[in-house]
Amino acid sequence: MKGAALKIMTATAMLGMAVLLLPAVASTPQAKPNPAVVVEASDDMTKGSETAPVTLIQYVSLTCSHCAAFNEEVMPQIEAKYVATGKVRYIQREYLTPPNDVAMAGILLARCAGKDKYFEVVDTIMRSQSIMFFGGTTTNVRPVLLRIAKDVGLSPEQFDACMVDLTAQTRVYTNADKYILEHHVRSTPTFFINGVEFKRKTGDFAEFERAFAAAGVK
Repeated sequence: MKGAALKIMTATAMLGMAVLLLPAVASTPQAKPNPAVVVEASDDMTKGSETAPVTLIQYVSLTCSHCAAFNEEVMPQIEAKYVATGKVRYIQREYLTPPNDVAMAGILLARCAGKDKYFEVVDTIMRSQSIMFFGGTTTNVRPVLLRIAKDVGLSPEQFDACMVDLTAQTRVYTNADKYILEHHVRSTPTFFINGVEFKRKTGDFAEFERAFAAAGVK
């Protein structure tokens, strides 16, 4: 994507966000254990030991149905067997997929909830996709996100302020640009294991088990 076009898309999407959300408006790669190739950014959201021999990065969008399926069906098993036991470090990086303004709203809400509640909010939003997009519209998005915000202790006023935080929006767009240009991320979910892209075939837990075994952990 060319720089000028991307800047126009960014500005347009940021305007669309405010309008929507303001009130009344593959084969398993043979990845080797080399965590040194993975450089964590200061704003990466993470789980697991910093000294884990394997690092799993997921580029995720909160409006991505495949991401939601992974979150519900596979990630809990990875967490139990690998993350909680210190074998895998998990890094989640935020990406935007259509409707981009809703994906952005979910990210902003998760960030505003704080690090201790970030993954809780992400999980709830993903499990709420069918409600948010019921009937093929985004009519339910604001009510659903407001309910989630309330559940994690945010007032409607705090929610609205969160949704129009241009600094936070810019961070997401800047990171997404970087993921496209530097890591060639074009869709979600995209996974990297110890710096090597993991191209799934089935996407089930067994496939991740084989990939982690190839990286040196069982």
